[in-house]
Amino acid sequence: MDTESTYSGYSHYSGHSKKAHRQGSRDRHKSPRSKDGSRSEKSVTIQTPPAEPLLGNDASRTEEGQDDNWGETTTAITGTSEHSISQEDIARISKDLEDSVGLDCKRYLGLTVAAVLGLLVFLTPIAFILLPQILWRDELEPCGTVCEGLFISVAFKLLILLIGTWALFFRQPKADIPRVFMFRALLLVLIFLFVFSYWLFYGVRILDSKDTNYQGIVQYAVSLVDALLFIHYLAIVLLELRQLQPMFTVKVVRSTDGESRYYSLGHLSIQRAALVVLENYYRDFTIYNPSLLMASKSRAAKHMAGLKVYNVDGPGNNAAGQSRAMIAAAARRRDSSHNELYYEEADHDRRVKKRRARLVVAVEEAFTHIKRLQAEEQQKAPGEAMDPREAAQTIFPSMARALQKYLRTTRQQHYHSMESILQHLAFCITNNMTPKAFLERYINPGPTLQYDRDRWFSKQWTLVSEEAVTRGLRDGVVFVLKCLDFSLVINVKKIPFIKLSEEFIDPKSHKFVLRLQSETSV
Repeated sequence: MDTESTYSGYSHYSGHSKKAHRQGSRDRHKSPRSKDGSRSEKSVTIQTPPAEPLLGNDASRTEEGQDDNWGETTTAITGTSEHSISQEDIARISKDLEDSVGLDCKRYLGLTVAAVLGLLVFLTPIAFILLPQILWRDELEPCGTVCEGLFISVAFKLLILLIGTWALFFRQPKADIPRVFMFRALLLVLIFLFVFSYWLFYGVRILDSKDTNYQGIVQYAVSLVDALLFIHYLAIVLLELRQLQPMFTVKVVRSTDGESRYYSLGHLSIQRAALVVLENYYRDFTIYNPSLLMASKSRAAKHMAGLKVYNVDGPGNNAAGQSRAMIAAAARRRDSSHNELYYEEADHDRRVKKRRARLVVAVEEAFTHIKRLQAEEQQKAPGEAMDPREAAQTIFPSMARALQKYLRTTRQQHYHSMESILQHLAFCITNNMTPKAFLERYINPGPTLQYDRDRWFSKQWTLVSEEAVTRGLRDGVVFVLKCLDFSLVINVKKIPFIKLSEEFIDPKSHKFVLRLQSETSV
């Protein structure tokens, strides 16, 4: 069967679903962000580095606007796509551009200051040694063996300091924090004051007087390098080692579905704790699926829509009686609603198990067909062997309908495009994986990082906290991380102090004597 002719109808998408999704997307962007009425709360923004194009999210929304019937009409793969943009989208993009430019300027300014200060630190000991040789070389005392040995000491210490600085500070930033990192700023100020003090002493006592003791000048440069090494050790303690010991337990709850996780953190500021929470969120939490919440909302709306009250006595009469009638009707409705919920969930579980069984059988048959093809390929010439991508396209139609129905039943169809499924299938074929390994991604919803980046990545998070975000964690602190669709509520609890006591057990206390009375025959 020709692959291109097999997939000749994939471009038939539902125009109504496109319009409905675009309208819903525009309405969602039109809705204003939630504002805090409390003046005591402070809202700051955490934004990741802009590694994606500005229209990346719009493109993902356009892809989501496609119809999910790729299992029923899986016949063609076309390169045609449509992109539409509204005035609201243009305004939003321009606002994001202004915010990103401001954050980029702040980040590059900090990097520039740190780079200039680091260059000054490494050039200062070399300048201390070279300036006397340039300015009053003829008046200097000869450098002996000890002085020449100090040159080697300075060289190796500067090399060690350079490697340690590169390992500790020259890292690609993972996110932009809203406020200055206090310990890093403190270290920069300390280094600046330290180098400035050394230069001031060097200018007054050595340059002005033209000191002829060159060995003492070199020793002065060595003392500067030694002090810089100690400052680097202090930086390791403050930036890396201090936060390693767990001191707090944080509970992270997603506001929409109540999914929660617990993490142990050390001495961190609120903004750095928020970064750690977000890193663990993308790894541990299942992907946010708003379709699962729509079912419960529609069920509640359906139950409330069944209540109607008629005023037969005319307007303004018997208002209390109407209230009592409505309360009684709602109570009777509530008594029977749990039965409806029970049978709805049971029916849903039955349909999921049925679709899962069909999907498992279809995938096992497709992988059996792959094994037959691999056996046939061994008998063919090397140039006629089938590529894993071609093999995936060959067996995909046999499982597409069962997979599409299962994803619809479990409301996962908008997270798995046809292209991503084909790539995953080709990956499984390349690595000789089993049908169970292929289905694991779809049967067991994994963490957020498992899915395509365009479908879950939130470029901007907003940190809302009553405390200053530069303050450290303490018992009882609550802060919120908000994105467009949901928020994460973080509650901090201090790990309690544990007191252990020792109880000595005398080994002799376990000994006992067994005395047997001998019986004598008469």
